[in-house]
Amino acid sequence: MASTLLTVASKSIAGPSVGRRIDRLPPLLTNVSSPERWASLVAGMALTGYGLKRGGILTTLLGGFLIYRAATGHCPVSQALAVSTADSTADNSAVAADHGTRVDASIVVKKSVAEVYRFWRDFENLPRFMTHLIDVDTTTDGRSRWRAKGPLRLKVEWNAEIIEEKPNQLIAWKSLPGSDVDTAGSVHFQQLSEGTEVRVELKYDPPVGRLGTAVAKLFGEDPRRQLADDLQRFREVMEKLPSAV
Repeated sequence: MASTLLTVASKSIAGPSVGRRIDRLPPLLTNVSSPERWASLVAGMALTGYGLKRGGILTTLLGGFLIYRAATGHCPVSQALAVSTADSTADNSAVAADHGTRVDASIVVKKSVAEVYRFWRDFENLPRFMTHLIDVDTTTDGRSRWRAKGPLRLKVEWNAEIIEEKPNQLIAWKSLPGSDVDTAGSVHFQQLSEGTEVRVELKYDPPVGRLGTAVAKLFGEDPRRQLADDLQRFREVMEKLPSAV
């Protein structure tokens, strides 16, 4: 599994001595993968320290839970959800079938399907309405390099490739091995009498598995709300553009 957002944070926070101690954590039979235990420990220490310093009970408790998760390799939340990130995943899967978070949203844009598809297909347009994106660089082989703002003011990067494309109908992509975040998604276009319906489906492996979604929300990040807001801005941008001749 590629590094998650909290793994990226841990690399910048922890030194090599901390990393060696984490690597020596006992190899228990657990439902949490080794990289996630590593990230949980560093994130838990940071959150606990912040909570104790600022008097934040919720933050302190969350930090303590992450430390427990790292030390034991066991996550009761994952157990309740019947999720285990300790299992191996297929090499060609961007996000394992039973892992990660899925979000979707749709909107109708008062433009032709050809115009909407053409604008979205140029991925370098996406930061114009997706506020978490810093920039996207594309190449001629269907691959692209993405940079984004993550929770806790982190910056993450990933490479992606298009895995399926149907002009004016579908664009599907997935991140490549070695990326800071595992992600996959698709955008579907359908011509309607009143315009074009755009439906986006995203799946990603959040920091520290499903628990990372709660951590992200604690700091004001809600992926479902964010996607819906992005599509609202997309409609505003598209409908202000002059129609193609």
